[in-house]
Amino acid sequence: MPTSLSRIARMLLAGALLFAGAAQAAEASKHLAPGFSARPAGSKLVVVPADMELYSISAGGVVEPRADWTEAAQKNFLAALDAKGKLLGPDVAQLPPAAADDLYEIVSLERAVASAIAMHHRGGDMQLQTKGDRLDWSLGDAVKPLKERTGADYALFTWVRDTYASGERKAAMLALALIGAISVGGEQEGHATLVDLNTGRVVWFNKISRMSGDLREPKPAMETVEALLKDFPELQK
Repeated sequence: MPTSLSRIARMLLAGALLFAGAAQAAEASKHLAPGFSARPAGSKLVVVPADMELYSISAGGVVEPRADWTEAAQKNFLAALDAKGKLLGPDVAQLPPAAADDLYEIVSLERAVASAIAMHHRGGDMQLQTKGDRLDWSLGDAVKPLKERTGADYALFTWVRDTYASGERKAAMLALALIGAISVGGEQEGHATLVDLNTGRVVWFNKISRMSGDLREPKPAMETVEALLKDFPELQK
């Protein structure tokens, strides 16, 4: 009898691990376009400068842009991406900000498409019937100038908006909490898009939306990049 129970326990454990693995694979596939799983070995990646803004929330709840925070965040974010060399691959280049300005139409188009994906791809009432839960989006031939300028096969676009409660805001939130009122503090919103520059197709997408995260310091910025690049497709081996 003990032997039978042990065998059953092992079978249940194996089943649980198999289910967990399948669930993890299904979650990862939500980030990928149908039929896409990895970037071809030897393919080149260009990283477009992040579209990033940081804000402070005043005691009265007014959201104010902080250029100094945004500048620090850009540096920390770029350093964190550089540290992900193994994931991004050996043939990766940063698109200079001036070049990104020249290619403003492509960057603006990607931003519009990524915003639509962020709204519609996660299901629920906003899901598009024509797409279902498939990551089926494209920038089309509009990406050709970026392909011609960089020679890259893929482009990584990122967008982040971070808000932080000021000291006065935190004090106000505490006072409101004492009387049972709910107030909003800082939050972090962002998304990342990988586009195939040979076809214009969006092959990977990820979104974050949370009440945590901080790009103003190097170490927490690393964590934000980790979250943003969850299930990022690696190179084929």
